[in-house]
Amino acid sequence: MSLFDQSPGSDIAGWAGVSTITLREMLVDGWFRSARLLRQHMLMLVTVGHGHHEIDFRALACRPGTLLWATPGQAVRLGGQPGLDAIVVCWDPSAVTDVPAGLCGGYWQLAGEDEDAVINEVSQLVVDCQRHSSGTLAAELLRHQLTVLLLRIALLPAGEPAGDGAYQPFRAAVEEHYARTRRVEEYAERMGYSVRTITRACLAATGRSAKQVIDDRVTLEAKRLLAATDTPIADIGRMLGFPEPTNFGRFFYREVGTSPGAFRAGQRTVPGARSA
Repeated sequence: MSLFDQSPGSDIAGWAGVSTITLREMLVDGWFRSARLLRQHMLMLVTVGHGHHEIDFRALACRPGTLLWATPGQAVRLGGQPGLDAIVVCWDPSAVTDVPAGLCGGYWQLAGEDEDAVINEVSQLVVDCQRHSSGTLAAELLRHQLTVLLLRIALLPAGEPAGDGAYQPFRAAVEEHYARTRRVEEYAERMGYSVRTITRACLAATGRSAKQVIDDRVTLEAKRLLAATDTPIADIGRMLGFPEPTNFGRFFYREVGTSPGAFRAGQRTVPGARSA
């Protein structure tokens, strides 16, 4: 059984909550054939070859030195290109708590001293995961090494502007409440900002209005559930705040340009894609 096929709530990353595996080992299980929802963090350092992986339906070019970090809840489809391999570090969300605020997921092309530092940390973590299989001290060692690796990553140049002012609090509020409300006015009241202030912050950070930011988050979750689960479409609509299936269908078509059913069919390269 693969690291990613355990049932919800199980210790998928192992006894210490931390584990390593290679991309080739994962692809033996057919991982590249369909999108899967992650239940734990997955950090991937490409070692050889060229290709691409998808995170939340965004194709990311990969070559030696590429570093990808996908987080729980994201939809991932791994490329199965010949010759492409990577070291993959997986960990349960509870394994590491001392991580800088705002550091969670990303995409980097490493070079120079940054690449050397990350390779050294990943390589040592692989060795110690293989050498130390039990004991409280060993578990603490692995978790500490993972924390150091994440701190190294926190020092890397930021790939995309994070936004400031009202944008980050708004994004956090949307993440918590997008399935309940899509009204900017409700978020503004909850946050103590004006609608105009939130909209300006969103436009400055993303080029999208506050309403578009909310709709983008709802659309992303719909795409994740359609591509990586077998949940009925009507149920997905209800989960995202659309009691009537026709309203969900109209919303999805407006945002994506195709129906939920057609999107799901287009994402399924093998029947019965499952959660990971």
